[in-house]
Amino acid sequence: MTKYNDVETIIVEEILNGKLGDASVNCVKFMKPKFVEYIEEKSLTFDYPVLDIYLNQRKSMQGGFISAAFDNVFGILVYLTVKKYEIASIDLDVNYHRPIFEDDELRVTTYIKAKGKRIVYLVGESYNKEKKLVATATSKIMILEK
Repeated sequence: MTKYNDVETIIVEEILNGKLGDASVNCVKFMKPKFVEYIEEKSLTFDYPVLDIYLNQRKSMQGGFISAAFDNVFGILVYLTVKKYEIASIDLDVNYHRPIFEDDELRVTTYIKAKGKRIVYLVGESYNKEKKLVATATSKIMILEK
């Protein structure tokens, strides 16, 4: 049995099962991520299977799903860092470097580059099983006031 620290338990037992506090995060659950690593207030890594339902006509993962994978990991990292889920994406910029195909696995790692009182600036990268760069991304997420 894998032993997790408190934050990792929240990730594995709650977030990946579609819960974030009292909120539902079905967009996370839908993509079937696997938790890989969390470095407190620095980075978060998930693996995403490349399933048939994510494929475009070329049989590669559709860009919107790659963007969604980044968006999910960015949001979870900010949630874990600021300890609240009242956050909103301001922007998400994704650059695609190569396709990824069915039965591969997309490893998404996101990093906090800067955190202010209201805005968190993040960067991310994703790789296939062969450790080849698939896409990179940046995002800014606003911490909302209640």
